[in-house]
Amino acid sequence: MENNLLTAFFVPNSTFTRQLYRYKDEVPLYIPPKMEYLGHTQTATYMTGPRLGGSNPQTFLPSISTMQSSYKSYDTYPAPSPLRRSLTTLPWRPSTYYQTARVNPSSALTRSVPEPFSAKNQLSDLDNVKVPPVFAAARNALYTRYTPNDWMTSNQGNYLASDRVRSLAERLRLDTVRLCRETDDKTKRTQSDVGKRLGERLGDIQFWKTEVQHETDNMITEINALQEAKRVLEKSLAETENPLHISQECLYHREKRQAIDLVHDNPERELIKEVDIIKRCQEKMRNTIERANVQLGLNRAAQHDLERDSSDKFNAQNLDEQCFGMRNQSRGIAFHNGVQRIDRTVSVPESWAKFSNDNIQRSQSERAASKQMRNEIESVLNSCANEMWQEWNSVNVALNQRIQETTDARNRLQTHLSKVLQEIFDMEKNIELLKKAIQDKQAPMQVAQTRLDTRIRRPNVELCRDPVQHRLVEEVGEISETVESLQAKLRMAENSLQELLRTKASLEQDLSIKNNSLFIDREKCLGMRKTFPMSPRVVSV
Repeated sequence: MENNLLTAFFVPNSTFTRQLYRYKDEVPLYIPPKMEYLGHTQTATYMTGPRLGGSNPQTFLPSISTMQSSYKSYDTYPAPSPLRRSLTTLPWRPSTYYQTARVNPSSALTRSVPEPFSAKNQLSDLDNVKVPPVFAAARNALYTRYTPNDWMTSNQGNYLASDRVRSLAERLRLDTVRLCRETDDKTKRTQSDVGKRLGERLGDIQFWKTEVQHETDNMITEINALQEAKRVLEKSLAETENPLHISQECLYHREKRQAIDLVHDNPERELIKEVDIIKRCQEKMRNTIERANVQLGLNRAAQHDLERDSSDKFNAQNLDEQCFGMRNQSRGIAFHNGVQRIDRTVSVPESWAKFSNDNIQRSQSERAASKQMRNEIESVLNSCANEMWQEWNSVNVALNQRIQETTDARNRLQTHLSKVLQEIFDMEKNIELLKKAIQDKQAPMQVAQTRLDTRIRRPNVELCRDPVQHRLVEEVGEISETVESLQAKLRMAENSLQELLRTKASLEQDLSIKNNSLFIDREKCLGMRKTFPMSPRVVSV
């Protein structure tokens, strides 16, 4: 029976094995390992055949318990560490999924001998024979990739491709010559048409630029006229501060009237009305100025749009003239790759012409509104001046009437005051007379009371209530009643004198008040209102 030294290659999850080499000699030889393609999952395990001449010729694969001692890893592969073939250092094959085991197959793993069922041909044991490493280049050279049929097919494909490419190239040359002629003619026609259209475009730009410039000049003239009208209105508004200040000063002065003269009379009502009229006129002027400012803003906006449109047309005309003058031999022409894909246009010829036409129409509309505003300014100036002038005269008439009334009241007060003074003089004499009469009653009272006091000292039974006693008591009572009646008259006279004095003081105070009111109305108020502080008529703007 022949002994065979085998090297088996086991692949996980497969049910077959492959015989690599077989030698009939009994001397152990070097068996090269199975080579896989570089980059494949490396799952091969290298083993040696059983020892020949051993004591146990029919041994099988070792058991699991002795498997670790039966195999040794070879970490001498001349590749980097991640590519080394090792049973223990494989980063892509965890030990939990791939385990080596000892098996006892029921049949031989290889059948390359005449007697396939011979026990000598079955793997019985593993030997610790080290398999030297093999380089990757030597491993890849062991396999053939193409066949002679593949070689012939490749050559035939090259012949056919060459014929096809030459035919296409010849056809392409003819098409190229024809295309060059057609494109040359088409380019010249297109360039000529573009030049013609540029000329027409320049004419349109010149027309609208002239129209826009003419409207711009008219708008500038209208803006200047409206500014002048607004300046006159602002000046008139500033001048209204003078009559307003005078009216307020009159009201302030009349507030200095005293007591009963601080009355809401006709001059005060007219002054308040005058202040209201002036403030109403000022408010009307301010509103008109604000509207004029708004109109000026609209005019300037229209002017700005016209000037911007004119400037844009000027720049566009220069650029189109530059484009119109360009030729194939002109300087400054260059390639601008991708410029034809940039579409920055924002209008079409219809919307372009409509834009300028809208600007001109807007400017004309604003000019008409500005002229209407100037007429309104003139009307406001005249109406306000007339209203203030009429109310100024009304206040002066009311003040003169009030001064006349106050003068009459003062004269009557002076007459009553002289009468009160005379009555006060007479009452003072009456009071002196009463005081003297009361004083004259003191001596009789003292005599009667002294007699009574003396008679009280009589002894014992001599203290008799005789007629003398009765008469003395009556005398004391009569004198007391007389004194009391005189004192009552004295108090009444003094009260009357006080009333007269108070009346005198009231008349004097009222007279002083009237004099103060006359001074305020005559000197202070009418003194400031001799002339109207602004022109009652405004020259037409």
